[in-house]
Amino acid sequence: MKRVLLLPLALFVAFPLLSQEQAVKTDERLSLVGMRLAELIERYGPPKTVYAARGNELWQDDVVFRYDKEDFFIFGDRVWQVRVASAYGVSVNDPKQAALLALGDKAQNMGDYLLMQLSGGDWQLTLRVNFNNAGLVSAIYIYRPDY
Repeated sequence: MKRVLLLPLALFVAFPLLSQEQAVKTDERLSLVGMRLAELIERYGPPKTVYAARGNELWQDDVVFRYDKEDFFIFGDRVWQVRVASAYGVSVNDPKQAALLALGDKAQNMGDYLLMQLSGGDWQLTLRVNFNNAGLVSAIYIYRPDY
């Protein structure tokens, strides 16, 4: 009987801890934007792959460092954008409705993507959640909108 009573108590204590752990990981990702190239390599080591991402304009070309869980978009000697697998309760392959529910009223629904202004970092940051034709999350970016 005591075990039955302890289970709800354990769940009550565990869920806030899980959300705190997610918040720490998300806050840590905010500090990745603006990191210098030397800091990135010191922290993560050499990337698995490096490739160029072509923008619509010549000045929009980036070098992208791909690691296991994140892709870092470099302009000059700084990270200006990070592609992540999950952030703020949203993960790649989640349905759009789940993303809208997780992000709440702060997210702007732009049709095939969501935008949400972020606070708490050294820079003004934006979260962008892209959707594919099936309505599933295809990519999640945290970036500096001034780049």
